[in-house]
Amino acid sequence: MTLSEEATERLADVVELQPTKNAELQERWGMESGSEVHQYLEGELGDYYFRDDNSLIRATAEAADLVDVEPGVESGEEEGGAPSKIRVPERQARIVEVLAGHDDESESVVSVLHKLRDEFDVDAEAEDVRSDLQSLRRKGVVEVKYRTVPTFRLAVSRDELEVSVSD
Repeated sequence: MTLSEEATERLADVVELQPTKNAELQERWGMESGSEVHQYLEGELGDYYFRDDNSLIRATAEAADLVDVEPGVESGEEEGGAPSKIRVPERQARIVEVLAGHDDESESVVSVLHKLRDEFDVDAEAEDVRSDLQSLRRKGVVEVKYRTVPTFRLAVSRDELEVSVSD
């Protein structure tokens, strides 16, 4: 199956963002709904993606070979272990820099937002930060602790994780 230029670019997004959800691709692709994303995936990229046990969208090995993009997550030495390398948008990379460490007490979305504003003068809303934290959680580098409100911290040691910024 030969892909159009647009389909190849969107497949690269799937490789880079995996594991991802319809909403994340909807935002990246400027689509109106998750249903539109699903239709596009099925119609144009059906041979190159699948949904894992958690219904997250992942690229096939063939897809990763087809596009010249580093995968969004590379696992460490242990099978099923924590990632050793991630490629994420800039705000998510900044979150990894300021988020409570693996051995520290977890913190709220608002706390992370204030750290981003103080440290990097990031202009973001709490919902944007919450979404970014959930994306990092899906990648296995952030964990959530439920207290009065959900709180977050790194799931891995900061010095064992290589973070690069995607375009």
